[in-house]
Amino acid sequence: MVIGSGSGNMVVSDEFADLDVAIVEATEFGGTCLNRGCIPTKMLAYTAEVADTVRDSATWDVDAQLDRIAWPALRDRVFGRLDPIAADGRKGREESDNITVYAGEARFTGPRTLVVDLHDGGSAAIEAERIVIAAGARPVVPPPIEQSGLPFHTSDTIMRIDSLPRRLAVLGGGYIAAELAHVFHSAGSEIVMIDMADQLLGPQDESVSAAFTDIARERYELHLGREVTALEGRPGALRLVLDDDTTIEADTLLVVVGRAPNGDSLDVDAAGLETHDDGRVAVDAAGRTSVPGVWALGDVSSPVQLKHVANREAEVVTHNLLHPDDLREVDHGLVPAAVFTSPQIGTVGRTEAQCRDEGLDYEVAQVDFADVAYGWAMEDETGFCKVLAERGTGRILGAHIMGPEAPTLIQPLALAMTFDIDAAALSGRPYWIHPALTEVVDNALRQLSATAGAKPGCAPRS
Repeated sequence: MVIGSGSGNMVVSDEFADLDVAIVEATEFGGTCLNRGCIPTKMLAYTAEVADTVRDSATWDVDAQLDRIAWPALRDRVFGRLDPIAADGRKGREESDNITVYAGEARFTGPRTLVVDLHDGGSAAIEAERIVIAAGARPVVPPPIEQSGLPFHTSDTIMRIDSLPRRLAVLGGGYIAAELAHVFHSAGSEIVMIDMADQLLGPQDESVSAAFTDIARERYELHLGREVTALEGRPGALRLVLDDDTTIEADTLLVVVGRAPNGDSLDVDAAGLETHDDGRVAVDAAGRTSVPGVWALGDVSSPVQLKHVANREAEVVTHNLLHPDDLREVDHGLVPAAVFTSPQIGTVGRTEAQCRDEGLDYEVAQVDFADVAYGWAMEDETGFCKVLAERGTGRILGAHIMGPEAPTLIQPLALAMTFDIDAAALSGRPYWIHPALTEVVDNALRQLSATAGAKPGCAPRS
């Protein structure tokens, strides 16, 4: 039995064709990423990027004018493509001879027994020899918002609205908040952001967080270091009261303050499953829970709530289900991540604050996009690549990029860290295309290799 049809759906491969398989899905088939997460947000973010390019076209001596983003058409194009994929995914599983799909909410009644409350009425009791929990996570809503009785949106609902907000209040300052604020600002909404932290994107490296907050302050109305104590008004004319008695008016509220794992909705305690303090189902590196025969993956259990992490965990759990005597493990130590906002952000490894906290002997190299030829072509004034490396060895400890194509530019640094390639070798051995934007990475590495001691044949350019 698999609970959840996002990355959990990947577990059910052809190698399980001789087994009786149940898949339980409480919402749309395909999980968060396909229906209300990674994919639709990035499709919207790319359109926002196109709109921003047209709007700023005079920067590159192009005479162009942006009339508008046709929101209903954009929404329909995005979900007109994704909804059929979700429907086809469900249909394909339902038509399989050995798979039964249950549309409803599952809850444990014992270690490997569950009841599914079906959406079409009734319930189904299921017992399985092996269970994979891949039930994902859900948006967190603070009590003053939830108890107000007034309408609000989360990332689950905001992308399907019928018309653009005139003034959108965004409660939250993390990556989801940043991405959706970018989308709706580019589409024409006035944005006000409220967050309890003093800077946006707080988990990012301090250089990225500070620079992004400065950029956002020029575009949005920011209220940082503040909490919402009450939501008042009426639908379409909301008032958010902050803890300093400031009142913010908006016609639409988007709440994106975090996501909670869905283990509690499954009654995991009834199964005897151990959980972490934050509600995640506890698993070992192989994906095994505290109950034999029960596995978990993705946002319901993972410390890193990212789709590419959930997919890797699904691959590992699938292997381990098929090969119990040859278990593989998941390593969450070097997970690259990206924020598809404006400017884009890519990151991997330690932040500078983490290097300080760990007492590491490190050095920093930072190169601006404006210092390389392709950056000149782009007329970029805010992008940069920052690399942290161990002093003396050049071992890369972390890398942080803010600017166009940052999610792509971070990948060679993630590869280098994964395969333990030091800064001098990464810069000096492969050719780096000139004048591609990757030169911003190369130049940062060369700053490090110059101080760490370049290897023979890898001397920095004069």
